[in-house]
Amino acid sequence: MKLESLSPFFFPFVALCFTVATAATFTIRNNCSYTVWAAAVAASGGGGGKRLESGATWNLNVKPGTRGARIWARTNCQFDEAGQGRCKTGDCGGRLKCKAYGNPPNTLAEFALNQYKNLDFFHISLVDGFNVPMEFSPTSGLCKKGIQCTADIVRQCPKELEAPGGCNDPCTVFKTQKYCCYYGKCGPTDFSKFFKARCPSAYTYPRDDPSSTVTCPGGTNYKVVFCPIGSPHLEMVASMSQEE
Repeated sequence: MKLESLSPFFFPFVALCFTVATAATFTIRNNCSYTVWAAAVAASGGGGGKRLESGATWNLNVKPGTRGARIWARTNCQFDEAGQGRCKTGDCGGRLKCKAYGNPPNTLAEFALNQYKNLDFFHISLVDGFNVPMEFSPTSGLCKKGIQCTADIVRQCPKELEAPGGCNDPCTVFKTQKYCCYYGKCGPTDFSKFFKARCPSAYTYPRDDPSSTVTCPGGTNYKVVFCPIGSPHLEMVASMSQEE
């Protein structure tokens, strides 16, 4: 997906001008029993990446008004001293510090800050498939509602969507209007229903906004946790992510 091409989740919300808006802090934690390479990219500019051993964290200050933003985990990566290499899942053009969105399959934390009525909009998306269990939750202010996707999706993945280290989305596999929703209206499919049954709060197809978008007041801080407590079969996921 091109960086400037935004999900339908973002385009209804027009950024406003603010004089007192402050940056939001995102704490990204690897709670998996294995190493992941966290990545963050925004359509409005900025990005990066960092290796996170089990238990490690990465704090990001994100500018107010940031939109089209994604945070995700990459698995089974190898990079040289110049930060060039590749990852089995979530690879972003072979860079340690991402400048573009990652390749499916990857579980996504997507957000847009300080948008309509100075609200933040966020969700967990499986539109690019699934590789690592995830939590995306506010950590400040009065906003309390968070999202989790901790199902055993890799092991339960439909055969048609199976991918090394993850579970692909149907658009990546079939590349048809039915699954990709290139234009006009589209609804859930049997494959999106598979993801929705296991992660009811997740965004599972390109027009899934009503059931999956969460808002918080602008200025809220957040955490993104890979393999949150309660994620099943993490050792199985770990072994799959480290396979050659």
